[in-house]
Amino acid sequence: MGALRGKGRLRAIGEHVGYIYAKPQTLTLENHSYQTDSWTNISRSILSALSRRLHLQPSHPISLTRRLIESRFPTFAHHNTFSPLVSVQKNFDSLGFPPDHPGRNRSDTYYVNRDTVLRTHTSAHQADVFRQDASDGWLISADVYRRDAIDRSHYPIFHQMEGARTWDRRRLPSSSSSSTGSLAQAVWSDAARLPTNDAVKVEDPNPPFHTERNPLQAEHHSPEEVAAIGAHLKRSLEDMVVAVFAQAKWAALRAKSDAAVTAGGQEPLRARWVEAYFPFTSPSWELEVFWQGDWLEVLACGIVKQDLLIQAGVPQRVGWAFGIGLERIAMLLFGIPDIRLFWSQDPRFLNQFKGDVGEAGDGETSEEGRIVTFQPFSKYPASPRDVSFFLPSTSSPAGGRPVFHENDMMELVRDTAGDSVEDVQLADEFMHPKTGRKSLCYRINYRSLERTLGREEVNDMHEGIRRKLVAGWGVELR
Repeated sequence: MGALRGKGRLRAIGEHVGYIYAKPQTLTLENHSYQTDSWTNISRSILSALSRRLHLQPSHPISLTRRLIESRFPTFAHHNTFSPLVSVQKNFDSLGFPPDHPGRNRSDTYYVNRDTVLRTHTSAHQADVFRQDASDGWLISADVYRRDAIDRSHYPIFHQMEGARTWDRRRLPSSSSSSTGSLAQAVWSDAARLPTNDAVKVEDPNPPFHTERNPLQAEHHSPEEVAAIGAHLKRSLEDMVVAVFAQAKWAALRAKSDAAVTAGGQEPLRARWVEAYFPFTSPSWELEVFWQGDWLEVLACGIVKQDLLIQAGVPQRVGWAFGIGLERIAMLLFGIPDIRLFWSQDPRFLNQFKGDVGEAGDGETSEEGRIVTFQPFSKYPASPRDVSFFLPSTSSPAGGRPVFHENDMMELVRDTAGDSVEDVQLADEFMHPKTGRKSLCYRINYRSLERTLGREEVNDMHEGIRRKLVAGWGVELR
């Protein structure tokens, strides 16, 4: 699993890929064989990480964050083991992504081949779970993959959780006025049973929907139904956010950090609902929380587009859904400053989150781990290096070479230096006035999280990047 194994004659090195390795005719991933083609663009560093599944590792911060959120939805079904390999149809087509959507580009998405990708979001499994019609509420957690920048808050593999709560119009409790019952009444009844919490002050100045800014789906839902479902959604997610940030505040106070002072001591948490637009929900909202002196976007949510439920074969269902990034929550929950740390296997990192059984509020979620503020174990020196080059004059598919994208640079650096690079920034660019060729200069900041990198080691990695730029992209080094 996750290994790159090939059979038969190897294709040309670097074919339509921004890094160098011998591309086999087949890849064996998750016990299945896939034919490679001109769309294949997965690097070895990504393939080697497929089996890690951080969201399932006991005592790992990502797993602890997942379980904390799951604890606030005790009746929901959990789906945490879906394969990351999905069809283009599931990842894009079934969700209404137009053919020219930038997310489909090879510069953004990892393709196994033309028909198969590494999922770019947990929504790739949404239709299948709806189609099962096995639970009124469910949560999906998974690792997702996108080619991205190199810095302290971005990584090509991250983790998402999404959830949904729906009601079946055919199974509503009967009311005195109707033999079939009222959906709005049923939802309000369920909402009344949800926890209420005085530990959060919520700003929600907007109406449940707005004809122009945040419309309801008038052909499917009545205003009364939208008001009820929106209220159930907001109360459910406010309860979850209070639980998460209460733990974050407690961990900061326990560590006696500056963040604890900024967090406001025993002051109620402040949150606000903001109208938003998403292609899969309407009306839609974002939930923001005031944390450490600023408003932080925490999650996105809304009332599920009825067309998605109809296409999934459950037209009788109606409800809400939300999505949240686990890394972002875990970084604030544990005070983790660099996203690379989540992938560290250094015991000095992992052992900090192991603990005994404890109750919520004691900084622990179970015998498998605890929520505490991360304590840095060292700060190793940075070693910056610059690489400057002219792009070839025929950097286009028509010229026989794919167009160079900044994410190609990031992928090349990751595949050469791994997590020994802290960030990569475009330092300069210009167009040569005579030749019309474009020049780029990238500053690569080498810094390991676990040890000091020697000068010779850094020079070797940097020279490897320079060689691959020439061999894979035909650049002229400056």
